[in-house]
Amino acid sequence: MNAVKPPLTDDLARVLIDEDSISRRVSELAEEINEKYKDIEEPLMLVGVLKGSFIFMADLSRRLTIPHVVDFIAISSYGKKGAERGEVRLLMDTRENLAGHHVLIVEDILDSGSTLSYLIKTFNARGTKSVETAVFLDKPSRHVIPVEIQFRGFEIPDVWVVGYGLDYKERHRTLPYIAEMIPEK
Repeated sequence: MNAVKPPLTDDLARVLIDEDSISRRVSELAEEINEKYKDIEEPLMLVGVLKGSFIFMADLSRRLTIPHVVDFIAISSYGKKGAERGEVRLLMDTRENLAGHHVLIVEDILDSGSTLSYLIKTFNARGTKSVETAVFLDKPSRHVIPVEIQFRGFEIPDVWVVGYGLDYKERHRTLPYIAEMIPEK
């Protein structure tokens, strides 16, 4: 059953990734994660990066068949005008102790790499068994800090996107697809 897709608003240029493609890819990623972690003894720790990853995290975690625990962390690396500042600030830490666990960071988008690089270093310093990444969207042309992605949803061009958890000034976050924003003048 496909949901009725709302029409594009005047600030959206086009749909980049439709709802069906997202659903298929998230299922594929869940299968890959299930296979990779099928033999670990303790539950996999999924750590979603708020706010953007919450829809991806929910859909992904519901498709996992391996034991797992869901947690969240909030990080800030963007200024008020949407331009990257290059610094990362921890706004909310995980509730679970990650020491001795395999951790999968679930991120909405890999842009410069500063957020994921910070989280990988931070979690490794906490005594985790492993830290890997599941990134819904990847913008390779924007990478400044190299970060290895173990589970990648989609590669996209360097455009501002919204939907499926991603927003622009808190708008469009709950769209069921990924749309390109029309640049502001």
